[in-house]
Amino acid sequence: MSSSRTVRKLEVESPVPADIDIANSVEPFHISEIAKDLNLSPNHYDLYGKYKAKVLLSVLDELEGNDDGYYVVVGGITPTPLGEGKSTTTVGLCQALGAHLDRKVITCLRQPSQGPTFGIKGGAAGGGYSQVIPMDEFNLHLTGDIHAITAANNLLAAAIDTRIFHESSQSDKALFNRLCPPNKEGKRKFSDIMFRRLKKLGITKTQPEDLTPEEVTKFARLDIDPNSITWRRVMDVNDRFLRKITVGQGPEEKGMVRETGFDISVASEIMAVLALTTSLADMRERLGKMVIGNSKAGDPVTADDLGVGGALTVLMKDAIHPTLMQTLEGTPVLVHAGPFANIAHGNSSVVADKIALKLVGPHGFVVTEAGFGADIGTEKFMNIKCRYSDLRPQCAVIVATIRALKMHGGGPEVVAGKPLDPAYLNENVPLVEAGCENLARHIVNTKAYGVNVVVAVNKFSTDTEAEMNAVIHASMVAGAFNAVICTHHAHGGKGAVELGVAVQKACMSVNQPLHYLYPLDISIKEKIEAIAKSYGASGVEYSEQAEKQIEMYSRQGFSGLPICMAKTQYSFSHNAAQKGAPSGFILPIRDVRASIGAGFIYPLVGTMSTMPGLPTRPCFYEIDLDTTTGKVIGLS
Repeated sequence: MSSSRTVRKLEVESPVPADIDIANSVEPFHISEIAKDLNLSPNHYDLYGKYKAKVLLSVLDELEGNDDGYYVVVGGITPTPLGEGKSTTTVGLCQALGAHLDRKVITCLRQPSQGPTFGIKGGAAGGGYSQVIPMDEFNLHLTGDIHAITAANNLLAAAIDTRIFHESSQSDKALFNRLCPPNKEGKRKFSDIMFRRLKKLGITKTQPEDLTPEEVTKFARLDIDPNSITWRRVMDVNDRFLRKITVGQGPEEKGMVRETGFDISVASEIMAVLALTTSLADMRERLGKMVIGNSKAGDPVTADDLGVGGALTVLMKDAIHPTLMQTLEGTPVLVHAGPFANIAHGNSSVVADKIALKLVGPHGFVVTEAGFGADIGTEKFMNIKCRYSDLRPQCAVIVATIRALKMHGGGPEVVAGKPLDPAYLNENVPLVEAGCENLARHIVNTKAYGVNVVVAVNKFSTDTEAEMNAVIHASMVAGAFNAVICTHHAHGGKGAVELGVAVQKACMSVNQPLHYLYPLDISIKEKIEAIAKSYGASGVEYSEQAEKQIEMYSRQGFSGLPICMAKTQYSFSHNAAQKGAPSGFILPIRDVRASIGAGFIYPLVGTMSTMPGLPTRPCFYEIDLDTTTGKVIGLS
């Protein structure tokens, strides 16, 4: 691949310019050139401008008989609020493999949410000389997938409240007559989606007039219990004041006030469905099976019961196709889905990874990123994503920084927007060594899945050789396959060549099956407790609400699903201030919810919120448009 015209030689500057300035200094290749390198013909993709294209799922069918490439997942240690460069390392590793080590490679990343982009963390295109470009398009609307998710989610929310409203004021007969209105000839018929509800109810009749009065009631009246509704509205903005709201205060709603709230769009179950689906037909089934709450009799009510599953699929029909982009050095990237790892499963899509593995072939590499620390993103990658995809990684990369390790060793608090304490800018080997207990636990936990672990130490200019040597030593003692220093932020793929070599060797020397953390046939509580134990907890404490939900989901037949913990990303525990590798704590489960369409149960740990808030000085202070050139400035 090194001879391909789509590999670009970087001219690096020192000190490293701002991310957006680097991104704007490079003219991307036309995306058709990137596609051609992957042997994609024009009928395999739809262009979205010059630098983005949707790769169609039909590619998977055409390549079904091809062998897969090597599969690498990138996670990290427990991060600081500044992030430790996991996306940057993912991109840098792929630039090293593709532009310097002559390997076919595809990077698989999530689409960034506008929440962090305009909030506290900035974008997720990587950084320095290891970025996805065009950076502004990647970090903003891209191809509209998150907007599609937002629209579909809120259509379902509207359908729920509307159905409750209409059922409250109509008799069973009137409700049935409006659901199945006569046509011009005076004949009634069920719409196609209604047969899904009839089948669920065990009604085999095909003509509306054949239903008995009892069957009419069962079919027409969902009888949703407003107190059981778990489906919330979403928007892709950090807006703390929407966490708890009331709806139905207008005079036309006849006093039907209900307390609810908003989640951020990437926390929507529809996002999780997109990330875990395997085909258009599979997505249709998953969207229809999503449970929004219960009837007053305690039965689950689904999107298909509300008659909206087909419409949701129509809104999502383009979003199911991954978006092809490129790195600064011209290596290909597939961007798809964007669930947060602290409140969802935090991984890019199964279909993007599957397409990528076929495209690179048996000697190529697919590098996919798992969100936040390995306790969250990598755990969910293994136990949820790999279960549903039947894929297994050969290597897991854990990204570490001296800065984060010093914090875990007892260093001062790291606060976004405030200058770093001198402890992080001057050599302090004992502080680094103390913090390596966090890294060691991540290594041990990840290695237990049966993959080789390579530690990537993301080097900052203030890091010293003694500090980095301490991390490498601690990594090898903890059982890492290898640990290497990386300078990809400053040097692009050239600065991650050693990491690329280590990853290749790690992939080629593992042959054991994937070991999951827990089997699916144990109880919900047993699965929660297995994950809590991996965090270092000695036990789990359930609120009354959590106990009630677990009992209900078990009764409804959902106990065989995997678990997706909604937990702070800043600690192994539920307490963000608890650094290092805490142990012996009791993990509190505040509530338990279910994403039945996506296929997991998600417990809410401690005070975890599904709608982030903006800081005092959000990133949007820096973001503007150069009205002369039309280029975005200030993105980070």
